[in-house]
Amino acid sequence: MGNEKIFSRYSEIIEKNNNIENAMFEKFNVKRGLRNADGTGVLVGLTEVGDVHAYIMDEGEKVPVQGRLRYRGIKINDIVKGFLGENRFGFEETCYLLLFGELPNEKQLDDFFKLLGSKRELPDSFTEDMILKAPSKDIMNKLARSVLALYSYDENPDDTSVENTIRQCIELIARMPTMAAYGYQAKSHYHDGNSLFLHSSKPELSTAENILHMIRPDSSFTRTEVEVLDVLLVLHAEHGGGNNSSFSTRVVSSSGTDTYSSIAAAIGALKGPKHGGANIRVMHMIENIKANIKNWNDEGEISDYLVKILNKEANDRSGLIYGIGHAVYTLSDPRAVLLKKKAEELAKETGNEEEYNLLTTIEKLSPEVFAKVKKSDKVVSANVDFYSGFVYRALGIPEDLYTPLFAISRIAGWSAHLIEEIINGGRIIRPAYKNVIGKVAYKTMKDR
Repeated sequence: MGNEKIFSRYSEIIEKNNNIENAMFEKFNVKRGLRNADGTGVLVGLTEVGDVHAYIMDEGEKVPVQGRLRYRGIKINDIVKGFLGENRFGFEETCYLLLFGELPNEKQLDDFFKLLGSKRELPDSFTEDMILKAPSKDIMNKLARSVLALYSYDENPDDTSVENTIRQCIELIARMPTMAAYGYQAKSHYHDGNSLFLHSSKPELSTAENILHMIRPDSSFTRTEVEVLDVLLVLHAEHGGGNNSSFSTRVVSSSGTDTYSSIAAAIGALKGPKHGGANIRVMHMIENIKANIKNWNDEGEISDYLVKILNKEANDRSGLIYGIGHAVYTLSDPRAVLLKKKAEELAKETGNEEEYNLLTTIEKLSPEVFAKVKKSDKVVSANVDFYSGFVYRALGIPEDLYTPLFAISRIAGWSAHLIEEIINGGRIIRPAYKNVIGKVAYKTMKDR
């Protein structure tokens, strides 16, 4: 029997012996996905880092409201409006806010900016030994491996004091763009056969500028391109303690393990298509729609095709309009609202207005098509993934880097939650699982 048949048989045995009926979950009132029956999240902790708000409870009924996102109590809209209004980049300021709990003054921001710039270079031989010698086809796996490898280059890796942890987190925030860029270049060269470009980071550049500098062969970029990417980094930097990757950071760090293990776990969570990988599925769906719609301005034709998608007759047959709907947001995702404005600016500069208009039409039609097909009154709207993939592609960023860019941004939030867990957690996170198999007698070999 060949290996394929062996593993196929193993799979059959495993599935037969690991199949718990849905009725059992209902019987014991299991909060699957740590979610209540009404879709609200199970309260498992307290945080001051981020706040995601999308509904109110009125006499026990969940009432949708416009989405709101706050970083350390400040509206994300005000943060973005603030740094754009003062004509500067905002990601470094946002990192400072999330880590330290307050906005930096001019000197504090300048010092923090310089500190990040001084920490971007990787340790000696790290690029050759840890990135180029083992190129990965998936940059998220390479990123997780690189983060774990930094443990070996840290003279004090296991000290979980706040002072040492903040030092490690700042170094990781600074190095993530470099590791992702080099990981991509290695993949592009060794797996795709392209030329190898390794541009050293520049301490005087912002995070967004450095990213475009390191991933582009000619290292060039426009002000609009950097500004849009910087805004996208800010919008992805934090999303409350309950999102899958931030919660993973808290779960793993609650065991008392090192910073690198906690952040690597978060990267693994973010890689999943139900979390950070969603924007790639949005872009694949858009390509499918473009290939099957004759007139991109015909709302009727687009609506009919969306019906086919929801009925599992088109695209990947999943029955999902990717980028529409969110686990928390209802009437609107504030990140999508802000990003849509920047996406329009970028579309005009890069000549992608026709595709941008198609996206806005899909966004407009999807809620009514969803209500009609699903016969549901559930409120859905575009989430940030709906426009982020478009922005990445308009920037000429390879698909391989879509989710890694999410990680480059979200590590700011992960770090804040990690430190908050160290200070306030105190107990290892250990929810309960009920065993429902009952008693099974052991059988001797001859009776099996």
